[in-house]
Amino acid sequence: MTLTMTIQVRGRGTLTLPATLREKYRLGEGDPLTVVDLDGAVLLSPRLLVVPRLAAEMERLRRSRKLSLKDLGGPARED
Repeated sequence: MTLTMTIQVRGRGTLTLPATLREKYRLGEGDPLTVVDLDGAVLLSPRLLVVPRLAAEMERLRRSRKLSLKDLGGPARED
């Protein structure tokens, strides 16, 4: 499904992505985007940094379940 939205370029080239897109692509402040010049169109693409997000989610789940690294088969030492 193609969705078309109009946004404005503000001072210093700032763009505000609509909340629906930020939520859909799980974008937060400071997340990188790739800009591609298609000679007449500009494409913005989220550069999803999968490993850091996955590691953060795994750590969140580990802590919520009160599991140690040893419980998960990792080193016994916790930093």
